[in-house]
Amino acid sequence: MKLIGICSDHAGYELKLFVREWLEAKGWKYKDFGTFSTESCDYPDFAHPLALAVEAGECYSGIAVCGSGNGINMTLNKHQHIRAALCWTTEIAHLARHHNDANILVMPGRFISTVEADAIMTEFFASEFDGGRHQTRIDKIPVS
Repeated sequence: MKLIGICSDHAGYELKLFVREWLEAKGWKYKDFGTFSTESCDYPDFAHPLALAVEAGECYSGIAVCGSGNGINMTLNKHQHIRAALCWTTEIAHLARHHNDANILVMPGRFISTVEADAIMTEFFASEFDGGRHQTRIDKIPVS
């Protein structure tokens, strides 16, 4: 498994700690872009470096967490080559990979348990992109 980038804001910090443990248990390497505490902070400060690392190929994919998942997801998706998917169920994680070739998994730290996060991450990384008609749609996403 290639390097996975991770980040969170203060509201997602506790779940990000679980993400780190989950990755370590699998023997997967990761780069943590912060934050490193529950002290109030701004999610774009961590989302942009993660997105840049994924775009540059430094990280294969990423996992990001904030309170609702929305703010960090919106920030990540401002980058042209990022397809961040906000996932709160395994079904959404499955479709994010199969249909959208999502390259960053976003989870809502205040709304899911570690048991749910485990299942979501497992599904996200086990799922592969279907290609075909879905690739045609993905090709239409970037703004020229």
